[in-house]
Amino acid sequence: MYGSQMRTRARRTPSVAVLAAAFLVGIPMSTRADLPPLISREVLFGNPERMGPKLSPDGTKMAWIAPDKKNILQVWVKTIGKDEEKVVTADPKRGIRQFAWAENSRVLLYMQDSDGDENFHVYGVDLANGNVRDLTPFQGVKAQITASDPSYPDTVLVSLNTRNRALFDVYRLDLNTGALTIDTENPGDVVGWVADPHLQVRAAQTMTPSGGAAIRVRDDGSSTFRPWLEVGPEDALTFGALDFSADGKSLTLLSSLGRDTAAVVQREIAGGKEALLAASDEADADSVLIHPKTHVVQAVRFAPGRAHWKVIDPSIAADFEAIGKLHDGDFSIVNRDNADRTWLVAFTADRGPVAYYAWNREEKKGTFLFVHQPKLQGLALADMKPVKIKARDGLTLNAYLTLPVGVEPRGLPMVLMVHGGPWARDQWGYNPYAQWFANRGYACLSVNFRGSTGYGKSFLNAANKQWGRAMHDDLIDACKWAADKGFADPKKVAVFGGSYGGYAALAALTFTPEFFACAVDMVGPSNLKTLIATIPPYWKPMRVMFDTRMGNVDDPKDAELIHEASPLFKADKIRRPLLIGQGANDPRVKQAESEQIVAAIEKNGGRVSYVLYPDEGHGFARPENRIDFNARAEAFLAENLGGRVEPIAGEKVPGSTAVVKEVGKK
Repeated sequence: MYGSQMRTRARRTPSVAVLAAAFLVGIPMSTRADLPPLISREVLFGNPERMGPKLSPDGTKMAWIAPDKKNILQVWVKTIGKDEEKVVTADPKRGIRQFAWAENSRVLLYMQDSDGDENFHVYGVDLANGNVRDLTPFQGVKAQITASDPSYPDTVLVSLNTRNRALFDVYRLDLNTGALTIDTENPGDVVGWVADPHLQVRAAQTMTPSGGAAIRVRDDGSSTFRPWLEVGPEDALTFGALDFSADGKSLTLLSSLGRDTAAVVQREIAGGKEALLAASDEADADSVLIHPKTHVVQAVRFAPGRAHWKVIDPSIAADFEAIGKLHDGDFSIVNRDNADRTWLVAFTADRGPVAYYAWNREEKKGTFLFVHQPKLQGLALADMKPVKIKARDGLTLNAYLTLPVGVEPRGLPMVLMVHGGPWARDQWGYNPYAQWFANRGYACLSVNFRGSTGYGKSFLNAANKQWGRAMHDDLIDACKWAADKGFADPKKVAVFGGSYGGYAALAALTFTPEFFACAVDMVGPSNLKTLIATIPPYWKPMRVMFDTRMGNVDDPKDAELIHEASPLFKADKIRRPLLIGQGANDPRVKQAESEQIVAAIEKNGGRVSYVLYPDEGHGFARPENRIDFNARAEAFLAENLGGRVEPIAGEKVPGSTAVVKEVGKK
C-alpha cells in the first residue's frame, strides 16, 4: 500500500500548465476557434455563491449555505424583510452541506463528518445566543435525523449506531436540554424507520434473507412490531414506506406491486385496502410532495426524460400551474412555512444555474431570490438533450447527450460519463461536468444503463449479477450509437465516473482494452470481493442487496462471476491511459481498492496516474481538491482526446492536499 508513504518522485513530472500547452494540438485550430471562451474550473467546480435556502417553520427567517471569508461553506441566516444577514456556523475546514430547521424555529440543525469518514454528527445552533452544540458527541458513531413534527417543536428523532455499529436505534433528542433518550431499539435487521404524526416510531423497514423487503408496523410507540407487508427481491428497490396518514391508520407507500413502475399508493394498515394516488407507465415516482401538517400527498413527480408533476391535491393545482411559468427549468418545492403561505421553489435547467424563488400562495406571486452560481449567467452553455438508445438485446436506455456550442456535432471526441450507485440515475438539468466537457470541445453522453433507478423494476432487475457483463455492454452500445449517429469519433472516446462509475472506468480498460482511448476513475472498486469485505458495518443489514444484485462473494456458486467482474484480475489487459483519484477516508470504497489495482498495473509494467487526497472520503468535498483533480483530469483528457485546457501554474491547486504517484511514465 502507498498510503501516507506515497510521495511525489524526485524526478518531477510535467506540471498541469506544461501539459496544457502541449495538448492543445488535438482539436483542429478552426474548430477550437469556433468554441466559446473557456469557462473556468473555479466557476464550474468551486463553491457556489449561495444555495439551498430554507424557511424557518414560523416563516420569519430564511437560512442558506454560502462561503465565509475563507471560502468555507457555512450556514447563513436573515430575518425576512430585513437586509442584515449573518453567518451562524464556523466549520473550520470541510464546509457544511446539510442543514435543517428545528420545528421551534430557534435552532438550526446541521450535519458534519470528519474528513469524509461519513460518521456524521448532528450539531445544533441556538440562534438566540449563537451557541453551537454537538448534539450527538460520540466518536465513530453515525447520526441520522429520522423525524420531526410541527406539533413537537422541541423534539427530534435521531438514529444512532452507538450500541452496535451495524444497527441504528432511534433516540428522542430534547433540543432544550440536549438529552438523548432511547426510543426504539433495532432488533437486528431494520434499515429504516417511519414515525407517525404523533412522533411515535410505528413502521420499520427491513430487508429479507431472500433479498426482498418488508415493513413491520405497531399500534403505538410502546407496542410490539408485527409483520405487515413483504415483497420479493424483484420489488425491493421500488418499494418503501413514506409517511403515515394524519389519523395514523394508513401508510403512504412507494410500490411496484402489481405493476412495473413504482407508484405512490395509500394502504390501510388494518384491512390492507389500497388506493392508487399516482403512477406512470414511463417512469417511477421520482419525488413526492407531502403536506407536513395534514400528511396529505399533494403531488408526485415523474422524470422519464425531463420531469413533470402529477398534482393530487386540487388546492395546490393553481400554484403548480403558475409556478411552472416562472422559469423554463424543472422545479421542486424546497420547503414551506407552517402556515403554508410561502413556499421556496428551486428550478434546475441545463443551460444555467439553479434558480430559487419565494412563492406567495395568497397572492399567487413568485419572487426571485438568487441563483446558486451567478457567474454562469450569460455564458454559452450547452443543451442537454434526452435521447433513447437501443441496447443489443433490445432494451431501451434513456440517456442525455450534451454537445459543444459553436461547432458542428460531427466526429467529436466524446466523454462517456457514468453515474454512481449503480442504483441511481442521471437526470436532466444543470450538470457542471457535462458543461465542462462540452466547453472543452467534447460531446458528453450520460447513460441510464440497466440497473439504474427510475425506469421500473424490470429495467432495474435486468442488471442482476450483470456487473461487467450486460451493464458494461450497455455503455459500449451507447458509445456505438453516438458514433453511428456521427456525433462521436469512435477512436476518441473516454470513460469518466465515480463510485460505480469509477468501477465502470476500470472495467472499460480491462474488459474492452481497445475500445476506449482513456479512462478516469474516482473512488471506484477494483475487486468486488474486497469491496464487500470492507463495507461500513452499518451496511451489513443491506448486504443481501449486494448478494442478490451483484453476486454473493461468499457463495461458491458466484465465485467465478465475482472474480470475472473484478477489474483487478485483468489489470494486465490495461493498454490505455488511466487516471485514478481516491479519498483516504472513504468508508464505502476503501483506499485499498485503488491502491491494489495501481500495484497490479505497476507489477505488470503498465502506466497509471494515481492521486490520493488524505482529507477526503467518497468523493472530493473541499473545492481545492475537487478543482485540483479536475485540472489533472482536464489535462489528461486533452492529452488523449485533444480537447482544450485551462492552464494552471504549479504542480497542484493551492490548498489542495493531493499526493501523486506516477507509474510507468518516463
